[in-house]
Amino acid sequence: MGNLYLMTTICNRKDVNKYSDTFRHSNLNVMYLTLGRGTATNEVLDYLGLDTSEKAVSFAVLEEESWVNVKHHLQRDLQIDAPGGGISFIIPLSSIGGRHTLEFLLEKEDYEKGEESTLKNTTHDLIVVISELGYTNLIMDAARKAGAYGGTVIHAKGTGMAAAEKFMGVSLAAEKEVIYIVVKSEQKNPIMQAIMEEAGINTKAKAICFSLPVTDTAGLRLVED
Repeated sequence: MGNLYLMTTICNRKDVNKYSDTFRHSNLNVMYLTLGRGTATNEVLDYLGLDTSEKAVSFAVLEEESWVNVKHHLQRDLQIDAPGGGISFIIPLSSIGGRHTLEFLLEKEDYEKGEESTLKNTTHDLIVVISELGYTNLIMDAARKAGAYGGTVIHAKGTGMAAAEKFMGVSLAAEKEVIYIVVKSEQKNPIMQAIMEEAGINTKAKAICFSLPVTDTAGLRLVED
C-alpha cells in the first residue's frame, strides 16, 4: 500500500522530447502534455540561464517509489537542478475516480492505495477530469447536478496512448480536455461519482478523474454563501 501523487514537470519546449524519453524509460507511459509560457523578466531569465519562456507542461500520476526513480533520472540524465534545467514536483492525490481509473493511470491491477490523503483538515479539493474532446458540457452538467459551481477547461495531448489502449482495451484519442473544478471537500465524492456515471471510461467521453487537496482558497466565499 502507498500514496499516489500528481507529478507536474515544466521544461523548455525544445527539451520536451528528452523529458518524455526519460519518463518512458522510467516506465511512466500515461501522461498529459500541454503548452505554457513563462512570466519571468529578461533579467531573471538571464540570471537563471534560461533562453526561452516557451514551456511544455506535463502531468502524470505515480507512486512514491516511482517518483524516487524518476527524480533520480531527471537529476542524473537531464541535470534538472542546473540553471535552465526545468522543474518537477509532486502533489498528493486525495482520491481517485474508481478502480478502473486507478488501473488506467498506473497501468497495473495489483496496486493497493493507502490512506485517502496525506494532507489533513483541508476544506476544499480540486477535481481534475481528463476526457476526450467535446464532452465538457456533459461533464459539467453532471458535476453541477451534484453540487459543483463551475470549472475551467484547458486542452492537452495524451502520450503513451498506444500502451494505454492495449492495457484498457479501448480506443483513445490523443487530444484531451482537462477540466479543473474546485469544490468543498464534502462535495467531492458525490461530484466525482456523478461524473464517472455520466462520462466515465466506459462512455464515449472516456473520462477519468482524481482529486487534489486544496490547503486554502480565495474568491469562493460569495459563491458558497
